[in-house]
Amino acid sequence: MEAIRVHLPEDLRMNDDEFFRFCQDNPDLKFERRKNGDIIVMGLTGSQTGNDNFEIGLDFGIWNRKVGFGKVFDSSSGFRLPDGSIMSPDVAVVKQSRWEAITPEQRKSFAPLCPDFVLELRSQSDRLKDCFEKMNDWIDNGCQLAWLIDLDNQLTYIYHPEQDRQEVEGLGILSGETVLPGFTLDLGQLVQ
Repeated sequence: MEAIRVHLPEDLRMNDDEFFRFCQDNPDLKFERRKNGDIIVMGLTGSQTGNDNFEIGLDFGIWNRKVGFGKVFDSSSGFRLPDGSIMSPDVAVVKQSRWEAITPEQRKSFAPLCPDFVLELRSQSDRLKDCFEKMNDWIDNGCQLAWLIDLDNQLTYIYHPEQDRQEVEGLGILSGETVLPGFTLDLGQLVQ
């Protein structure tokens, strides 16, 4: 199912607490709130995409347990960004010091910070234009490295602040660079 964008008039838009409650009251659905107040309703992914998400998240979890970098989050985690949007990537990584800088109460809702790293895995129903918009929003809000991975077309789009998007063909090995020291992701393992 393709994501559905619902535009709400300004007087009907939800504040952060209302949006959190709305999400909690509808646990079978996944929502994001864009910077203009639009609500994005996302459908379930296919089983293959779900497995790919799990395998990728597992690699991040194993790496993080070894090096103790910080916190790794899955696609069920929302982040309240400086532009007012609340978004959820497939994988997010936050340095431990940044995580500790927010209160325990803030951690229970949508953490008021932009992850240091995000990964979005494009599913068959995702429009590329929408994916590019979301990736730009991550970078514009302070993300230091972001990957948009399109396994079906064997393309990865790499994002850095104040740089043009980089396009990498094939299913090679991606580096966490200086943002995630020592982390690599072998995309070739996902198509076995």
